[in-house]
Parts: sequence; C-alpha cells; structure tokens
Amino acid sequence: MTKIPFAGRAPRIDPSAFVAPGAVLIGDVEIGPEASVWYNVVLRGDMNRIRIGARSNIQDGSVVHVDPARPGGPDDGFPALIGEEVLIGHLAMVHGCTLHDRAFVGLGAIVMDGCVIESDAMLAAGAMLTQGKRIPAGQLWAGRPAKYVRELRAHDMERMHEGVAHYAALRRRHMEAVKG
Repeated sequence: MTKIPFAGRAPRIDPSAFVAPGAVLIGDVEIGPEASVWYNVVLRGDMNRIRIGARSNIQDGSVVHVDPARPGGPDDGFPALIGEEVLIGHLAMVHGCTLHDRAFVGLGAIVMDGCVIESDAMLAAGAMLTQGKRIPAGQLWAGRPAKYVRELRAHDMERMHEGVAHYAALRRRHMEAVKG
C-alpha cells in the first residue's frame, strides 16, 4: 500500500481495516473498522474527502475520486461518502457521490458526481449512473445510462448481506496472508 499525504491531509486507516498491497491512498481518506480496500484500488482524496464506513469493501482495480467546491456548485463540492457495509465491485469508478449503508455498486459500474445510492439499493454491473441521479432504497438500476429495472427481492437483499459477510471474513484471511 502507498499512502501519500496531500495538501496537509494524510490517509487514516482503522487498525482493523485491510488495505491490500498495491492500493494507493492519497490525501483526505478515512477508512473505518473492518473495511477492506483490495488490490490496485486508488482512493484519491486530493481535492475533497473520502470516507469509507465500517465493513465496506472496495474491490480490486476500483477508483474513488472527488471534486472540490466550485463557483455555482455545491458549497461542499463532491466528496465521496461511502457508508457502512457497502459493496463496490471490481473495476468500479465511484466519483464524488454518496453511497448509503448497504448500497451495492456492481463490477465495472460508474457512479458520477452528485449521485446518491440509498440504503439497500443496487447499481448493476457495467451500469453508469449519470450526474446527480438518485437510486431509491430497495431498487435495482441497470444500463448506460442507468435506469430503474425493478424492486429488489428478499433473495437479492440476502445475497448483498452474504457479500458483506464474505468480504469481512476474506479481509481477515488476507490480513494474515500479507503479514505472513
């Protein structure tokens, strides 16, 4: 892992979190308890803040970036605020958005500035959620650009919860392997 301070801010990582070798953390990045940041992930908090909640995971090759405040835009700019137990699939691009607790971003998906994915909502693999869109709780969106597909079913929710448990356990195993 590479940690790079930027503009007077340095990445902060809870001791129980796993950050894989090859991951790059820049600037104002905070990673919560039991979270996992996998191989070759880039968290670039150079222009705004990135927050990753407990037991969330950002899978291999994903990029999380932010935008600063600009004239005519939101006072806070576009930080990347990732709640607890969020699943972000391999090679996702997450940019200046908010992912509430238990949100799901499929592999290869793109989430753009100002987007919100509410709790227990899912953006499908390969989808692109364009700027400022919101996925309400309990919905599945897919496509480029992403659109509403259907309400999530109990078995969809169960699989997301299993994914969180899987990555929490895998985090522990990889922490041991990296130490070894």
